[in-house]
Amino acid sequence: MNSALIVILAFLLISLYFGIRARQGKQMNLEQWTIGGRSFGTLFVFILSAGEIYTTFTFLGGSGWAYGKGGPALYILWYGSLAYALSYWLLPAVWRYAKKHQLLSQSDFFTKKYNSPALGVLVSIIGIVAMVPYLVLQLKGLGSIVNIASYGSISSGAAIWIGVIAVAVYTTISGVHGAAWTSVIKDTLVLLVVIFLGIYFPIHYFGGFSDMFHAIDQVKPGFLALPDQGMSVYWFISTVLLTALGFYTWPHTFGAILTAKNEKVFRRNAVVFPLYQLILLFVFFVGFAAILTVKPALEGAEVDNALLELSVQSFPHWFVGVIGAAGLLCALVPGSMLLMTSSTMISKNLYKVFKPSASDAQVSNLAKYLVPIVALISLYFTFKGGQTIVALLLMGYSMVTQFFPAIVFSFLKRNPITKVGAFAGIVVGELVVAYTTVTNQTVATLLPFMPQAVKDLNVGIVAMILNLIVTFVVSAFTKKKAAQKELVA
Repeated sequence: MNSALIVILAFLLISLYFGIRARQGKQMNLEQWTIGGRSFGTLFVFILSAGEIYTTFTFLGGSGWAYGKGGPALYILWYGSLAYALSYWLLPAVWRYAKKHQLLSQSDFFTKKYNSPALGVLVSIIGIVAMVPYLVLQLKGLGSIVNIASYGSISSGAAIWIGVIAVAVYTTISGVHGAAWTSVIKDTLVLLVVIFLGIYFPIHYFGGFSDMFHAIDQVKPGFLALPDQGMSVYWFISTVLLTALGFYTWPHTFGAILTAKNEKVFRRNAVVFPLYQLILLFVFFVGFAAILTVKPALEGAEVDNALLELSVQSFPHWFVGVIGAAGLLCALVPGSMLLMTSSTMISKNLYKVFKPSASDAQVSNLAKYLVPIVALISLYFTFKGGQTIVALLLMGYSMVTQFFPAIVFSFLKRNPITKVGAFAGIVVGELVVAYTTVTNQTVATLLPFMPQAVKDLNVGIVAMILNLIVTFVVSAFTKKKAAQKELVA
């Protein structure tokens, strides 16, 4: 057993210990298990949110896209900052409403806001379907990280199984408390590792940042800029908009909002989070540094391994183990939240709806029992397919962003959207996303006669535009019909 593997396993055991111990002194009913009894302060909400935001996507996807795509990777830096600005106004409103009505999930929010159990069921199903690729993303990343960082001592498949068992155990026992405490370890380690790597590699291999970018531009002219077609400025803007609007519409992120003890938490965090976003710059620096230093060149889904491959050829085994441990934790923390949220939505927002006689204790126990089942389903999809980490994430974003209009307009004094309109708009948006994902279509292939600016748009934005059109048309029609019924009555 090499030293890298020992370090990785040590951090895994420490995380498992803290994850299980986090439940001490707490009665784990569904509210406590899912949203921590609405008791988390500014620091814990910050750590938990960072645990969900800075995932294997940060560790592998960001550096992988910098390595494989160049300039277009910078969209990752932009969208988070816009989302944090939006959170200053949106999240306090969501929290107040959820607190007032004792809501536990995103589906509860839609059910209550629109007085529609059917809409709640629809949101649950879509949310669960969207979270599966996000969980797959974490597991695929986990397998790559442990396999490469352990120098092949553990296969990717075995690493995924070990990680899933660990996260399922502490999630079942401690719920959101386990995720929060393991986030403390993760955020500390990731912060130190990523900043160090982002500074070390450009200086060690190129003598400095400007020298690195000059060398890349000499070998790959224009690689660091946005191309004229494809991932052009139009793709960039539409993708930033899509992901910024969808940032807080993920069901597990929505659930993390409900853990706060008061609404001031979100305004404080909205001030700090844009600074924390700068960590991504160091991730990009690693990916850029790998372009001219990793041999042979990585292709396809292997571009996600750029950070790890460069680390393996640059550092002693024990330090590669530290890097691998940081990456491992980047998968475990969001994996825990995804498992817990999916299980809660299946139990409370699907099972409870179709079996109203189920007691709170039965619903709570079912949610916990579902954790390993959801984990196994995700394992199945993990061992299928070969999309890159960013591609998986963008597909999920396109799905959950369809919730955004119905959420935002629901806070207006006179909501122009009816429950039927919200239902119809979301369905249309999801059908567009599903069709383009399954058939691998883009706006360019669907509408080849359109101007380049239109052809380069992110298909998720097109889905949302159609969502909005259908939502308002159906809402206007149903409001008019309701008014006519009132006149007749």
